[in-house]
Amino acid sequence: MSRIVDWFFKALEALLVLLLASMVVMVFGNVLLRYLFDTGIDVSEELSRYFFVWLTFIGAVVVGRENAHLGVETLVARLGDRGRKLCMILSDLLIIVCCAVFFWGTWQQAEINATNYAPITEISMLWIYGVGFFTSIGLGILALLRILRVLTGTISEHELKAFAGDYSDDAAHALRERLE
Repeated sequence: MSRIVDWFFKALEALLVLLLASMVVMVFGNVLLRYLFDTGIDVSEELSRYFFVWLTFIGAVVVGRENAHLGVETLVARLGDRGRKLCMILSDLLIIVCCAVFFWGTWQQAEINATNYAPITEISMLWIYGVGFFTSIGLGILALLRILRVLTGTISEHELKAFAGDYSDDAAHALRERLE
């Protein structure tokens, strides 16, 4: 199972690279076309915006797996292991609530977005904003799994240190090993 999850996240990382590279080519190509020929490709402008949305939301799930989202560790760093675990559970519960709200909002807008079409590519806007389903489910599952690891006692000491902002070589190395 772990290999499937690892493969899935490697595929997501490859997709992120593809999206970013495509954005660079489309935007740079349009800049050159506008500079040299006073024209541009409208489709590339629209697609690069959509790719940026997808890049951001898919990237949020990838970064969530690596526990690399921004955090405020000032208070958590002063707590012991029990306090850190409690803060971890509370923050993950808040993440799950936010993911549920985000999913519900995406669900409520899905019908409207499905019948709205992009002005140039004429693709359904659900393809653009529907990425909210993926992000809310992905981050919600990651938070739920971390809560389960804390409750079952399988969370590592290194991950607890990283949660509190301790990224010493020892803790960072152990976290990288767990992710690989």
